[in-house]
Amino acid sequence: MTARSPRSAPPRLLPLLVALLMLPVTPLQAQDVPKPAPAKRGSGMSGGTPVTVNFVNADLEAVTRAMAAMLDRQILVDPRVKGVITVYSEQPIPVRDAWLQYLSALRGLGFTVVETAGLLKVLPEPDAKLQAGTVSVGEVGARGDQVITQIFRLSNENPNNLVAVLRPLISPNNTINANPGNNTLVITDYADNLARIGKIIAALDQPSATDVEVIPLKHAIASDLATLVQKLGEGGPAAAVPGLPVAGNTVSVLADARSNSLIIRAANAARLASVRSLVERLDRPGVGGPAGQINVVYLKNADATKLASVLRAAFGGGGGSSGGGSFGSSSTGTGMAQTGAAGSAGATVATTPVSQSAQPSTGGFIQADPATNSLVITAAEPLYRQIRSVIDQLDGRRAQVFVESMIVEMDANKAAELGFQWQGLLGNNGNRFGLLAGTNFSSGGNNILNLSVAGASGSTTVAPGTGLNLGLLQRVNGTYTLGALARFLENVSGTNILSTPNLVALDNEEAKIVVGQNVPFVTGSFTNTGTSGSTVNPFQTVERKDVGLTLKIKPQIGEGGVIRMTVFQENSSVVGTTLTNQNGPTTNKNSLETTIVADDGQIMVLGGQMKESYTDGENKVPVLGDVPGVGNLFKNSSRERSKSVMLVFLRPVVIRDAAAASMLSLDRYEAIRAQQAAEQPTQKMLMPINESPVLPAVPPKGQATPTAPATPKN
Repeated sequence: MTARSPRSAPPRLLPLLVALLMLPVTPLQAQDVPKPAPAKRGSGMSGGTPVTVNFVNADLEAVTRAMAAMLDRQILVDPRVKGVITVYSEQPIPVRDAWLQYLSALRGLGFTVVETAGLLKVLPEPDAKLQAGTVSVGEVGARGDQVITQIFRLSNENPNNLVAVLRPLISPNNTINANPGNNTLVITDYADNLARIGKIIAALDQPSATDVEVIPLKHAIASDLATLVQKLGEGGPAAAVPGLPVAGNTVSVLADARSNSLIIRAANAARLASVRSLVERLDRPGVGGPAGQINVVYLKNADATKLASVLRAAFGGGGGSSGGGSFGSSSTGTGMAQTGAAGSAGATVATTPVSQSAQPSTGGFIQADPATNSLVITAAEPLYRQIRSVIDQLDGRRAQVFVESMIVEMDANKAAELGFQWQGLLGNNGNRFGLLAGTNFSSGGNNILNLSVAGASGSTTVAPGTGLNLGLLQRVNGTYTLGALARFLENVSGTNILSTPNLVALDNEEAKIVVGQNVPFVTGSFTNTGTSGSTVNPFQTVERKDVGLTLKIKPQIGEGGVIRMTVFQENSSVVGTTLTNQNGPTTNKNSLETTIVADDGQIMVLGGQMKESYTDGENKVPVLGDVPGVGNLFKNSSRERSKSVMLVFLRPVVIRDAAAASMLSLDRYEAIRAQQAAEQPTQKMLMPINESPVLPAVPPKGQATPTAPATPKN
């Protein structure tokens, strides 16, 4: 760097500037600057004589060398840092201000400075986030265009919510990350920008709600009033973006059935006071008389008919009008109903009659309406409160169980065969008698006699067996015959089948999945013979059965996530060689039925079979086949070994809420979509079809899902 006045540099600085500009800068090598006088290292940043800088289109390395001399610090320069830079001032300025101008000029060129282990490094901006050594917690202390890492600890706000807000304010090459574990944000960016972001975070990290308030109710039912207050409490000005909540208007209302109280949390004190006033006005005694004793409860999760039976049994209500707390008689209708005077047990008559078969069969003071999945309860206020408390506890969202099943089947077979066969005719031409001697084993194409006859007659129906066949031919009366045959064979085969049926079942409900074929099996036949002996009206009775993979489960979730599950698994297949049998095909079947207890996410092995067999066979000529060495020419040996394994594994996962169900479904959806994209056919110019269907991408929340599968573009 050259320090000089706007028109001319002071005479005492000219030799120093000339020497600095003549020295080369070695990339990634510390620039040691001679100290003009003994001083504390690095003291030039905070004090010293003001300087006037005037670098116009100067070499960047030379300016960096000058800045190192002014700061009395070592600066490393990345080899990729090249170019010219302009840094100037009209009047003397402190060294710190000159350094800040230098950092700003570097930033305009796409470079920056980071500090690591006491050294300053000049490097391209995209690499700064990987080498930034300065890490601060709390308030931002550094200033300027130097890249540092800052950790912000949040007290109230969720860090994931702030990432979307702060990301546009950070340089594209720098990073922001949220750590929900300790509620912090980790941001790497320029120091000046981090100071601005720190002020924004401090303004956003404010308590979003007042203290929780519990309001006991005197007359109303907490669960009934909670829904109404929640809807009314969320009212207010329209949101700027449809579908997003209005800031400052969030109200959370929960019902405590045990104490018949409302638990309310609002965004501010004024909102809380408004909700409290609304609750006081709604908490009034109900209408007296019979009309006030009839209540309709709409269920969210439970089945109305089943719950009505449970409640009648729990509260001693019998069938018909004999249930405790019931009065009068009623008939269901679809039109307007007329009711007797208040205070009297009058009858209710529907203006539009409904057939008896359309009416629910339940009776008593708790009536179920399957059409709307609701309960009509006729009871006095104290009894209704008890019934409603039980309903709130039973009408909860039932958990589900996602079951991953893995069925592994492996077969390995290995066979070997070694044998010699020979045939010969002993005797001279013209002799009346001769001797035929030889050995032959096996049958078909493995037999030497069959091959000899086929060769002599020119037949092609008999062919040599598989493996290596070595034969010795001899010519008799112009015809070639097979005199000796050596056969060598080794056969290795194996299968590996993995089936992974998946199934979701509701807690304490049975679920079943079948993957296979519906195969017909003949169970009987009838033939009627006419007077002329011809068959008249023949017919067969056929029963179709599922052949393939069947998985049936019934889970029951206990406290602590322990799952008790009844499992039935069957894997069957039709033997292909028996399809034309007169008595019908034969099926292979492996089935398993058991009851297990497993933890959430635990992999369990349900059972299986491991089978291994070994067969050793030998055909030989007596005595001759036992002669060492030579005996191999008089025998045929075979060995076979087979091994089969079948195991069934199962992994249950509890799904307790909609978020977990959505996450699991999205995970499976994306896995199938990625597999479809990876298995696209290879594009060929001469083939008109170069793509296969792919599931559409999951749209952002609030948008409709495409109905047709996406098709990749060429």
